[in-house]
Amino acid sequence: MKIAVIGTGYVGLVTGTCLAETGNEVVCVDIDEAKVKKMRNGEVPIYEPHLDVLFERNIKANRLKFTTSLDEGLVHGDIIFLALPTPEDEDGSADLSYVLNVSEEIGKKIKEYKVIVDKSTVPVGTAEKVQAIIAKNASCEFDVVSNPEFLREGFAVDDFLKPERIVVGSSSEKATALMKKLYSPFVRSGNPIIIMDEKSAELTKYAANSFLATKITFMNEIANYCEKVGADVDMVRAGMGTDSRIGKRFLFPGIGYGGSCFPKDVKALQKAGKDNDYDFKILNSVIEINSNQKTVLLPKISECFNNDLKGKTIAVWGLAFKPETDDIREAPSIDMMEKLLEKGAKLQVFDPEAMPNIEKRFGNKLNYSETMYTALENADALLICTEWSIFRTPNYTKLKQLLKQPIIFDGRNLYNTDDMETEGFTYVSIGRKAVNL
Repeated sequence: MKIAVIGTGYVGLVTGTCLAETGNEVVCVDIDEAKVKKMRNGEVPIYEPHLDVLFERNIKANRLKFTTSLDEGLVHGDIIFLALPTPEDEDGSADLSYVLNVSEEIGKKIKEYKVIVDKSTVPVGTAEKVQAIIAKNASCEFDVVSNPEFLREGFAVDDFLKPERIVVGSSSEKATALMKKLYSPFVRSGNPIIIMDEKSAELTKYAANSFLATKITFMNEIANYCEKVGADVDMVRAGMGTDSRIGKRFLFPGIGYGGSCFPKDVKALQKAGKDNDYDFKILNSVIEINSNQKTVLLPKISECFNNDLKGKTIAVWGLAFKPETDDIREAPSIDMMEKLLEKGAKLQVFDPEAMPNIEKRFGNKLNYSETMYTALENADALLICTEWSIFRTPNYTKLKQLLKQPIIFDGRNLYNTDDMETEGFTYVSIGRKAVNL
């Protein structure tokens, strides 16, 4: 099948590459000329595990192409995916200007039947708006479909190739049949393609992300309470997670969620509720609690140094909002580092992938380290913000040699508290007893 993908961010690039992997002819459209040039030369503009292999293979096979020309994409594609940004607006709503502006152009340019697919995360009613805008100028038949993505950064390729489910919001039998044909290679194991109306499909994405954000936030609340009463959140988590009604996933406490989806989508659903005279009280709490959770370790760090961080050097491991990505959007590390800098601390930072993005934001305010261990040199303490696998089994002897004092503040509960006590570290984590404090 002939596919066009408009927008080559995380969603667009993964979508286009993975659709090419099943034999489709894909043209990806982006207005950024420099970015398109790099992609044509085989350079993947984002870090996403396994994407580079598929990207290179499909470019060589001539199934994956890149252009800055919207006209070229629209002429090529029978199915047109809109994978455009929907950033958070000042009032918390999703900014649809990119989606709606491109829809205006599509209406003017298409000459034969197309299926327009909203792949971006968009509020309820967006498909109707896109339909109306295209219809103003279109001289041919077309259908608009909602097809929300459920891709986890760091696992996006696997999630696309082996989806748990595919949601398609469509009121057109013709469009539905084309979407089923397109996705049939990805559901051979029997996972469902769920067909529903467009509004329900749009809300499904927001509801799913908001529920997961709520689950994370609830566990962080339990962790904070554990510290008050002397319980161990790891034991509580194990007791909860073995209940099949709850499940084990998203029960790991930490310093809050970040990224491009959860923060934006929770706020967008909250704002959509207000616009429709509905108060999502649970989401109000989720947003407030998560904001506070990002810096929950700050008072403990400050207290450890007699409330005087001026001139202290803190090593920071992990800058991305989660492991296996270079994405720093809404990353808890940013909140922590900004607060530490305000208090006069010096920061030596390391992340396997995210340092170039962090440097664009912080510039020379931080010292960027080549390895996880060089970040520790002459530091007064270590702060862990992201649970990269390389941080899980460090050389404890080396840590103690490099740090001025063996002090670790762990925002992701990477280490066993008994091990930390045996190794002689002062160790502060989330929802568990502090060691040697």
